[in-house]
Amino acid sequence: MWCVRPADAGALAERWIHDRIGDGRWLAWVVETEGEICGHVFLCPVERVPDPYGDNSPIGYVTNFFVLPSQRNRGAGARLLEALKGHAHGAGLDTLIVWPSERSSPLYRRTGFQPSDELLELPLGA
Repeated sequence: MWCVRPADAGALAERWIHDRIGDGRWLAWVVETEGEICGHVFLCPVERVPDPYGDNSPIGYVTNFFVLPSQRNRGAGARLLEALKGHAHGAGLDTLIVWPSERSSPLYRRTGFQPSDELLELPLGA
């Protein structure tokens, strides 16, 4: 567990993102308006244990999806998700999973994400 002072949180997050994108463990897409980043989304490909009788294609975990309030409802979020989905399809990912916020859920659904009866969750927080 990380216990970080607020002043250090930005530097810690920047280092974490730099390390993971730098070594390819995570991928990120950004959208710009007038040369400034106004949104982003992250993807972590997750390998599956080889199964001689089943599909071993990796899945993708989608997270940290954000668009500045001034750019919402203008297509920026949909463009981010379309770019991510295009990459995922080309990379052979089997499924994309996400835990959407209440606000982002309608956008995910409009771009093809659907609720699953197969995924179970066990929160381990305090």
